[in-house]
Amino acid sequence: MRRPCTGAVAVLLLFALLSACTGDPGTPSPTTSAADALRMASYDFSENQVLVEVYAEAARRAGVPVAVAHGIGTREIVWPAVEQGLADAVVEYTGTALAFARPDAAPARRTSEAALAALHLTLAARGITVLGAAEAEDQNGFVVTRAFADEHDVTALSDLAPLAARLRFGGPPECPERPFCLIGLERVYGLSFGEVLAMPSRVGTADALRAGRIDLGLLETTDPRLTESDLVLLADDRDLQPRENVVPLVRTDALERWGDRLRTAFDDVSARLTTEDLAQLNRTVEVQGLSAADAAAGWWDAT
Repeated sequence: MRRPCTGAVAVLLLFALLSACTGDPGTPSPTTSAADALRMASYDFSENQVLVEVYAEAARRAGVPVAVAHGIGTREIVWPAVEQGLADAVVEYTGTALAFARPDAAPARRTSEAALAALHLTLAARGITVLGAAEAEDQNGFVVTRAFADEHDVTALSDLAPLAARLRFGGPPECPERPFCLIGLERVYGLSFGEVLAMPSRVGTADALRAGRIDLGLLETTDPRLTESDLVLLADDRDLQPRENVVPLVRTDALERWGDRLRTAFDDVSARLTTEDLAQLNRTVEVQGLSAADAAAGWWDAT
């Protein structure tokens, strides 16, 4: 599989560009190169990019220089970059991170504390430290239109069983390989869809639902579009989704380099960040059009 190698090149190039840049709030100061900074990488969706900016600002306020490389890709790309020392930190979600780190682990219908402890034990041997988790949580959510829900009298995922073979499902390209996406829908709910379409973004998923191009789509539970009356989040009535608390993962050598000021800065954010905060951060980006950095700055100004 060549994606991790390609991703490593991408990470190196992005941080090299950051070393040459000045003036961007996501880059180090003009006298600091990325090699001298805490290198934070984000995934290829906006919520994660906002979260990285929130934690990055905490590090900066603690006197730790930070370089941020946004939209690196999926876990198949970002995790090898962190493990190989090409990036120092990423902001994760406990249940999915544990499933990715330990594909053989039992389904994560465990407490947040148990998931965090298992993740810590798993990653310590790989040179990665799991810091404190936030109350803020975001799970996979499966959504239909209000019209579809009313027509078929569905409120929960289990209600889709007699319909699935005729339905078109839309989700991110990696969904067929994810235990809490298509694999889990089939294993836990017995849902095998008539057609599966890769969606370019969460915005694209919502648009496809409204246009009737798909019948069911994946949107995270903190997605601001779920406050709109024409979309319905189906209940996960068989508990497919694990606990998904926001948690920063930091290379142990980077944590040792920056000491307690980095750990304390990140732990302080996690102690304050709520699910409501996360939904509001998403709203400022997805609805109001702010950048990830500006949305994070707004959170800091309000706290």
